[in-house]
Amino acid sequence: DIALVEAYAKRQGMFRDCETPTARYTDSLYLDLSSIVPSIAGPKRPQDRIKLSEAKVKIAEACADVSSRKPSVPQSVVLDGQRVDIEDQHIVIAAITSCTNTSNPSVMIGAGLMAKRAVERGMSSKPWVKTSMAPGSQVVADYLDTAGLTSYLDQLGFHIVGYGCTTCIGNSGPLPEAVAEAVTENDLVVAAVLSGNRNFEARVHPQVKANYLASPMLVVAYALAGRMDIDLTSEPLTKDQNGDDVYLHDIWPSQQEISNAVSSSLDPEKFASRYGNVFSGDEEWGNLPVPEGDQYTWSETSTYVREVPFFMDLPTEPEPTENILGARALAVLGDSVTTDHISPAGSISPQSPAGQYLISQGVEPRDFNQFGARRGSHEVMVRGTFGNARLRNALTPEKEGDWTIHLPTGEEMRIYDAAMRYQAEGIPLVVFAGKEYGSGSSRDWAAKGPNLLGVKAAIAESYERIHRSNLIGMGVLPLQFKAGESLGTFGLSGNETFNVSGIADDLKPLQDVEITATDAKGATVSFSVTLRIDTNVEVDYYQQGGVLHTVLRRMLSEG
Repeated sequence: DIALVEAYAKRQGMFRDCETPTARYTDSLYLDLSSIVPSIAGPKRPQDRIKLSEAKVKIAEACADVSSRKPSVPQSVVLDGQRVDIEDQHIVIAAITSCTNTSNPSVMIGAGLMAKRAVERGMSSKPWVKTSMAPGSQVVADYLDTAGLTSYLDQLGFHIVGYGCTTCIGNSGPLPEAVAEAVTENDLVVAAVLSGNRNFEARVHPQVKANYLASPMLVVAYALAGRMDIDLTSEPLTKDQNGDDVYLHDIWPSQQEISNAVSSSLDPEKFASRYGNVFSGDEEWGNLPVPEGDQYTWSETSTYVREVPFFMDLPTEPEPTENILGARALAVLGDSVTTDHISPAGSISPQSPAGQYLISQGVEPRDFNQFGARRGSHEVMVRGTFGNARLRNALTPEKEGDWTIHLPTGEEMRIYDAAMRYQAEGIPLVVFAGKEYGSGSSRDWAAKGPNLLGVKAAIAESYERIHRSNLIGMGVLPLQFKAGESLGTFGLSGNETFNVSGIADDLKPLQDVEITATDAKGATVSFSVTLRIDTNVEVDYYQQGGVLHTVLRRMLSEG
């Protein structure tokens, strides 16, 4: 094997030794290894990295930005018979979760060793912190058991609650009632810290405004501290059973300790045992009834899987592409609007249009599950589009969430309800946005949902590349303001009517498209934007009504 690799590498010009001439690269990256330091990220984007040593100051600044009011006073609540105070920057959720980070045995064993040392010194997680652990694999439970660390994690509250997506996708469950009331009634800026890789607004929990990503080991540390306004590198986490200060370095295991524990507890047999019969399933899976026939039988009563309307009454030939005339703005959004803002994957509020629909179908709120689990039902997903609790629509500046103004009546209503009224009136819709529209997790429903709402075009300052492609794939036109321009450049508010012209004829990638806005007094403003259909293939997708229609028509034509 070594000889093969060496021979291959030499033939490819990738073999390097002291005699090898210096290679020439298009770009070079120089990394000072001493600059690599422990970090976390937050409070609402995974790319917002914070050095752990600077976290206390940065978090205070970030939480001030998250909140629009002065810091609140501590709120006294009773938890398990104990009276405690909850205040801004307190951690209410600490979760070792996410299939990505929990697949790393070193950090999972490290978290277990930290828990062991903490328990041995009589320490515990703060009572207002809701703790949990959800590895991506059952093997994690096996090697933690073998290492003798499970009981220590359990004693700190990091019980295994399941395997797969939990807190990182909004499945943390409700906060304790007393905590939830204190947070809501006093508008507290509380935090979640999780070992996930996504922390977009309202994704983790609708009541938690600040969300921080950290390693599993730091999640344990923050659970012990119970607050984010702490410098873990210099301040004590808490006190032990003797009243002595305990610092992070007191319970942090060495690399050698972690390596020894991993070597003695992890072996291939654990994976073979868990996954040797993975395609057979367990007894419950085997006992599921299997429908007969070659085609899926749709159920009109299912709230999980419904036949989508995209293909209903699909003509064999696409309709001619038309200009968008007399459109209204459904939403006027700012920068960094993520797919979690456009199509949330987390919990479903009973008061939301999606929640009201499920209740009308006989589903109890305790059985709502979350949007990610109900993405097979367009009835749920379309009602959840733009349903993020932290969405800010400039048409309704006094409110957060899925609110808009129906024009020209000026009536304030939910985005879904307004979209349905516009559809009944035969009025097409557009959405305006700032920079990085559609960033975050790639999510097809962030394009499907707007399509079903009647959104014909998105007009943004810039796009996340996958979301731009997904919009085209669902027949929604992505348009981009010229550099340095935005809706405000032209003195527009979004209350106008909009004509999008120049798309009905010979559509070409990256061509200019003319937009004309008309206000209530009849005054007009025209400006050019760039068509962000970048290739001829994408032109075909859009003209067909989307990639799904293109594929289906191709299949039908081939017999």
